[in-house]
Amino acid sequence: MLVLKNIEKHYSRFDLNCSLEVQPGCITGLIGKNGAGKTTAFKAALGLIQKDGGSAEILGKPVEKLDVDARRQMGVVLADSGFSGYLMVKDVIQVMNSLYPTFQKEEFVRNCERFQLPMDKKIKEFSTGMKRKLQFLTAISHNAKLLILDEPTSGMDVIAREELLDLLREYMEYGERAILISSHISSDLEGLCDDLYMIDNGRIIMHEETDILLGNYAVLKVTKEQYEKLDRKYLLRCREEKFGYSCLTAQRQYYQENYPEIELEKGNIDEVMTMMIGGKMA
Repeated sequence: MLVLKNIEKHYSRFDLNCSLEVQPGCITGLIGKNGAGKTTAFKAALGLIQKDGGSAEILGKPVEKLDVDARRQMGVVLADSGFSGYLMVKDVIQVMNSLYPTFQKEEFVRNCERFQLPMDKKIKEFSTGMKRKLQFLTAISHNAKLLILDEPTSGMDVIAREELLDLLREYMEYGERAILISSHISSDLEGLCDDLYMIDNGRIIMHEETDILLGNYAVLKVTKEQYEKLDRKYLLRCREEKFGYSCLTAQRQYYQENYPEIELEKGNIDEVMTMMIGGKMA
């Protein structure tokens, strides 16, 4: 559905060089701290910035050669984009109806009512969360094959976030579809994504299936004495602590079986990201 191959973008204080792939039928997450390159990668994928190298393909075509019909098969949410603040939701309906032959007006209206988006209020008067909801609902309103969502739940309360994530799960039930999504809220991605890419300083530093990350990764808490005796061949990152060391592994069972005396914490996205970015090679 989407393939980035060695995409490069050079700025004075930041360089992007990354590759990733979103498979049909999959929800792929892109995670990383603020400024890691997530939004730049999204814009490069969409052809919104001039690349300095590499290639991007969407729906089997180079992004530079996407025609109107192909672009209509995409739904996009970006942090710095949206409708004019002087429009109202009822105006957005007219815009979407004219741009997308597959626009599902009745369902869009039902979703707007569900998420309490008034039809007759100017968008500039919406809260940040309301604007985000509107962007999200328009992205899923025209039967797109591919969704590209940059922090789509930003500014929303936990109830609204979960309802929108439910809509994404429902979206994936129909036809051959795919989603690329970023979020700084790891719990959203843990329960949603099939696989995850981690980006830091413009580079992909990890790609893993979510089930494997949650099931096989762990953080070992060891004293300096335990660390010296530890088999380190399955350690990915280590970080010095007051008590000794924290060590990240993708082989939890190996250390459980061979070092039962060691304290071991099951991995989650936040902990793995902290260790991958802040830790050192073992």
